[in-house]
Amino acid sequence: MRPLLLLLAALSAVPASAERLTLDRIHADPALSGPGVRALRVSPDGERVTFLRGRADNQFQLDLWEYNMKDKTTHRLVDSKQLVPNETLSLEEKARRERARTASLSGILSYSWSPNGKQLLVPIAGDLYLVDADKPDGARKVASGNVGDPKISPKGRYVSFVRDQNLFVIDLTTGQERQLTTDGKGTIHNGEAEFVAQEEMDQRTGYYWAPDDSAIAYRHFDEAQVPVARRFEIFADRTEVIDQRYPAAGDPNVAIDLMIVNPSTGAQRKVDLGSEKDIYLVRADWSADAKTLVYQRQSRDQKRLDLVAVDAATLAQRPLLTETSKTWVAINDDLRFLQKRNAFIWASERSGRNHLYLYDLNGKLLHPISSGEWGVDNVLAVDEAAGKVYIASNKDAVIDKQAYVLNLDGSNASKPLRITRNDGWHEDVFARNGKIFVDTYSDPKTPPQVSIHRADGTMVEWLEHNELNASHPYAKYLPDHLPTEYGSIKAHDGQALYYSMIKPANFDPAKRYPVFLFTYGGPHSQRVTRQWGNYFNQYMAQQGFVVFTLDNRGSSRRERAFTDVIYGELGKHEVEDQLTGVDWLAKQGYVDPKRVGVFGWSYGGFMTLRLLAAASDKIAMGVSVAPVTDWSLYDTHYTEQFIGATPKANPAAYEQSGVFSHLDGLKSPLLLVHGMADDNVLFTNTTRLIDALVNRNVQFELMTYPGAKHGISSRAGQRHVYGMIEAFFKKNLGGTAPK
Repeated sequence: MRPLLLLLAALSAVPASAERLTLDRIHADPALSGPGVRALRVSPDGERVTFLRGRADNQFQLDLWEYNMKDKTTHRLVDSKQLVPNETLSLEEKARRERARTASLSGILSYSWSPNGKQLLVPIAGDLYLVDADKPDGARKVASGNVGDPKISPKGRYVSFVRDQNLFVIDLTTGQERQLTTDGKGTIHNGEAEFVAQEEMDQRTGYYWAPDDSAIAYRHFDEAQVPVARRFEIFADRTEVIDQRYPAAGDPNVAIDLMIVNPSTGAQRKVDLGSEKDIYLVRADWSADAKTLVYQRQSRDQKRLDLVAVDAATLAQRPLLTETSKTWVAINDDLRFLQKRNAFIWASERSGRNHLYLYDLNGKLLHPISSGEWGVDNVLAVDEAAGKVYIASNKDAVIDKQAYVLNLDGSNASKPLRITRNDGWHEDVFARNGKIFVDTYSDPKTPPQVSIHRADGTMVEWLEHNELNASHPYAKYLPDHLPTEYGSIKAHDGQALYYSMIKPANFDPAKRYPVFLFTYGGPHSQRVTRQWGNYFNQYMAQQGFVVFTLDNRGSSRRERAFTDVIYGELGKHEVEDQLTGVDWLAKQGYVDPKRVGVFGWSYGGFMTLRLLAAASDKIAMGVSVAPVTDWSLYDTHYTEQFIGATPKANPAAYEQSGVFSHLDGLKSPLLLVHGMADDNVLFTNTTRLIDALVNRNVQFELMTYPGAKHGISSRAGQRHVYGMIEAFFKKNLGGTAPK
């Protein structure tokens, strides 16, 4: 009831001069969602909650803020413009931001606390600052010159970072900078994650501190054997030729090593990763006592994952456990070493659902921590003293995310206690000791609200109430805000397919409306969620479209029986499910089945093309942005994981998974869009498609963006591309929005 009451209260407070939502306003300041926060952290002493927030005059320029738990005040801690008035980024930093999907942001994008909670480490524009939490105006620059991935060591003695492909430390007791590696240049990299590790394995770092500051384990890789993709980055005023080491499906990956270095002496040692060299080094971690280094080694076909322990003193190794799968073994970040006993928490999908298990340091399974017909999203915190493990999960609803608590001894494995209250979407950040957490909550009627809670869920204080009152940026658009409906339909195999739908403004069930089908469809993704929504979807509904989104088989946060269906041939089952949704829509009396259009970006762009090729008789038009058209052009880890082979080993699977063998069925109008400097889904995907369509005499419309990467992330580019999408839908399908 509470969200509905909030909405009604907000409606009563909205001024009479309400305005219609526009694309210009969606892409303008201040942010329509209100004063949002990101990168939430609880200080080690639990006295402060820090976060990044966009500026009032530029929501994409981030400053560092804090909430003080003692005096209950919120204030800006570090002003990014005062620290660096004119931000200039290196090519390496731009590439890192593209991998992290933060290319549209500027200012302070990350930070970390010192172990004693007295200082913060703040990188900005390639420089590195130490900030005294009590005297932030005295920020001290400690390193400069293309500094990447900075960290404060676990005991606080060192600051570490990567510069020019080498690993460095600064001893904070002496101020001395030490270069720990010297061979980083050309194709040799130290302390970095390689391209596919960043893009597909969610690896944002390439080095790992021992908890006592005694050693650093780091990735050392040589990408000489990775083929060079020569691509042209076409800008408005120039063209740059980029030689990018890009491992497409079937190509060699980097040659990877795992090294250990002493930060005080620079002494190096090499860890033996085994006789098989064509592997993925997925993760590395240290036991709580720093005596054991543990690494995860995944086979090239991704059907096997080994967890291996290394004695830090002797480098002797012992296997801890092995995960296998007939399709692929999923990787995660949920390995947690306990502090007071020789044991660790491990996440596995071996039961068909992702659950947690407790092992000893010899690899013996002690007991499951969770079990049942539901799955764990991720571990949020471990309070070993209280015997509690805090997790995120969609146990109560597939479209929700909630926080729950499990007993470490497994005594409530199938019945975790939910600690977040409202139905909807919760993103939670816990203090290191698990005693408090910061909750970011939203649902389709409630923009993100941030509050501080005790571990049992009891609320302590608002951090950002973000009420939808008359002063809220969205207030004047609230009278026209349309509700989101949720439901499910059955796939061909009986699996539940969840959908969301926004019905048009002034909805009349006796009328027939056009459909804006928004799709992504790829693995590792969920689009049907009960959270504060997509403004463009809301806008299109207000323009007179039924806005429909469906999560097909293969989508994330589901059981393996749901995700594994796509193995061996991308596109087939995903398209089947989307067409099941289209057929269901056609049976609704308020839908005009001859006016269904589809839009998707990236994997969604691929899905748009496959849908038009499979069912131009059911889908009247499509917009495909930055699509993969030939999976042999996409990277090794992602593509081989789901197709299950290389192009050479199974060319038929790649042919059927791509777009070109299906193009004869594409008859409906198509708008094709791509950034001309895309280094993820290479522009070659679109140029090949252009050639194939021309050879088939298929007419289409094309828009390319000079200098744009995969996300076309500039504000002007975003405003323009969504304006084009709207115009193409209206031209081909019309609309019923009131004037």
